[in-house]
Amino acid sequence: MIALGVILLIVGFLTGIGILWTIGIILLVIGLILWVLGSVGHAVGGRRHYW
Repeated sequence: MIALGVILLIVGFLTGIGILWTIGIILLVIGLILWVLGSVGHAVGGRRHYW
């Protein structure tokens, strides 16, 4: 999810399409939150790890 967010950020920035930029930011933030929750030991989606 983090990689997809970064890709959408880059594509949105290069093409000037604002919706891709916005979706990229949202996916990046959600991915980072899930990664942090998984790394501190909270179960995310029934899994102890998120990667």
